[in-house]
Amino acid sequence: MRVIVVGAGVVGTMHAWHAVERGHEVVQIERESEARGASLRNFGQIWVSGRAGGEELDTALRARELWEEIGARVPGLGFRANGSLTLVRNERERAVAEAALARTDAAARGYRLLEAAEARGLNPALRGEFTAALWCERDAAVEPRTAQRHLREELLKSPRYTFLPGREVREAVGPGAVRDDHGDVHTGDAVVLCTGAWLGGLVRELAPELPVRRVRLQMMQTAPLGEPLTTSVADADSFRYYPAYRSPALDALNAGQAQEPTAAAHKMQLLMVQRADGGLTIGDTHEYEHPFAFDTLEDPYDHLTAVVEGFLGRPLPKIRRRWAGVYAQCVDTTRVVHREQVRDGIWLVTGPGGRGMTCSPAIAEKTADELGW
Repeated sequence: MRVIVVGAGVVGTMHAWHAVERGHEVVQIERESEARGASLRNFGQIWVSGRAGGEELDTALRARELWEEIGARVPGLGFRANGSLTLVRNERERAVAEAALARTDAAARGYRLLEAAEARGLNPALRGEFTAALWCERDAAVEPRTAQRHLREELLKSPRYTFLPGREVREAVGPGAVRDDHGDVHTGDAVVLCTGAWLGGLVRELAPELPVRRVRLQMMQTAPLGEPLTTSVADADSFRYYPAYRSPALDALNAGQAQEPTAAAHKMQLLMVQRADGGLTIGDTHEYEHPFAFDTLEDPYDHLTAVVEGFLGRPLPKIRRRWAGVYAQCVDTTRVVHREQVRDGIWLVTGPGGRGMTCSPAIAEKTADELGW
């Protein structure tokens, strides 16, 4: 088969990967010289711990297997099975962690509740104040700023793969055929549009009632910490955000313990992971109302800094980068992704939300299976 993949973010690149792996000819088209969207502006976390049970968790676990397999072939991905610790500071937060341990799928996630001393033994950089931690052994991480580049370098070793940057696909011109802004027509047995948060232009024309919204977030990255942060780290506000933690204990937490005002106003949680250079990627916020601001706000960064310094028991290194990113999220958040045939031979795959980096290998694998690649 000949497969045309539009978009060079992680979802598009994983579609290209599976098609090449199955012996097909692939042309991947990207409107920028390199992908610049949410696929780079994220934590690089393979985040199994908070996923909803059922299809979402199954997808995340399968993707975790695929990331590890691909990471063994492509060392530049920086894959590491670092796990995560969600730190709790009081009995209400601990009760939510204990409820998570009672889930029937807790073992599949690798959940354990650790007392503070045991958590510090696992991650000695956590010298600050907390009482216990929910450990998720199945969480992992890659390097988001370089993952697509290294995947593409591996793909380019195949004579069946072609990468065409700096071309925006503008028009569907027939079954399995699209025209780019250079006037070139690309025809295949399948065209897969993986355009992320770019929902205008051809995407709007082909799917005007697309059940996908855009979500904006803010994040930051520090200078090297000077010591290993051996796991990813979250705070108990993440219990409020991820579906795996829904329980009567979470209801009691929400009723009896309000979020800090800045965290509540910006729909925040702490997620933190150490990059290969030793710096920390820290976030995040969630904004759903359009139009999004063009600038970033300092209050959320101040809040995150205070939370992280409380857990580390030391000042943060200098902040080197701050940024905002936008991702596409299916309005029906129980769906892992929106996958739709929009014309003969043309499919749209978008809206994984914050699951994109985690689930992209399995999302692409399912597309390949459904399309009979």
